[in-house]
Amino acid sequence: MIKIGVLGVGFLGKIHVRCLQQIPDFKLIGFFDPDPIKAAEAVKEFGITSFDSAEALIEASDAVDIVTTTTAHHANAREALKNSKHLFIEKPITFSAEEAHELMKLTHEANVTVQVGHVERFNPAFQAVLPSIKHPQFIESHRIGPFNPRGIDVPVVLDLMIHDIDIALTLVKSPVKRISANGVKILSDSVDIANARIEFSNGSVANLTASRISMHRMRKTRIFQKDAYITVDYLNKKAEVYSLDFSQESGNPFTILEIPFENQVSKKVKIESPIILETNAILEELKQFYASIVNHTAPLVSIEDGYAAVEVAQQILSLIRKDLY
Repeated sequence: MIKIGVLGVGFLGKIHVRCLQQIPDFKLIGFFDPDPIKAAEAVKEFGITSFDSAEALIEASDAVDIVTTTTAHHANAREALKNSKHLFIEKPITFSAEEAHELMKLTHEANVTVQVGHVERFNPAFQAVLPSIKHPQFIESHRIGPFNPRGIDVPVVLDLMIHDIDIALTLVKSPVKRISANGVKILSDSVDIANARIEFSNGSVANLTASRISMHRMRKTRIFQKDAYITVDYLNKKAEVYSLDFSQESGNPFTILEIPFENQVSKKVKIESPIILETNAILEELKQFYASIVNHTAPLVSIEDGYAAVEVAQQILSLIRKDLY
């Protein structure tokens, strides 16, 4: 059994605590949060130990789950890695690419498992269509929601867009060639709305929009590739795959549209709604973290993945800041 401790019991930290209590192979030894009110609430709600410091929690643990504010990720992760502790660290891995690079170096020196919490990789809707995604040529993502003061310690690029940056880098197996971006400050002191266009060396393009100034919530990605169009709704756990039907069978139950072409045979388009499992993405990623530790296998979202996403995010923010200041 692996002893694990949680750093941070805010909104997301509490979700992590609940999930860890459902994984019998982890022994949740307690948590640390510098806010005495949050700490007292967590003790009362979960009946677990509140440690006096992050250092004390790290020392007593085999693995550490970091769910603090982004600006505290680097220092806490650095302490854990210096003590050779396995590490789960929420997205974004750090505030800057330089900090992420240092943690990557420390991970290799410590020879421990580090997994980054890019939870949309475990979203059942994304998992359901993943086998259908072959060579995406154009990706369009919208991730918007109402203003929430809880996330304003970082720009919207690191708060929300980072999810879609990671998805794009995961699906397009090609180096980033060019990035263009713009953004606007509205309610906070950092960027609240941003759009980025990421061009890859193989010709693929990702167009990403993130906003925390909206009346409604949306978490959607559309993926276009040769002969297919795929939609993923992360929020409502829905997905559809539209593709050309090359079969000669008549009465195909999936065929929804026949498109006529002048002097050519008509083309049939079919739509499929894959089976989407009822799963808790955070629970699944924490289970995978445990499996990676005991089986000595690479986690689905590695520290290298976390670094790559922050590196692109930093480039996007640099371009936006040139326009803002």
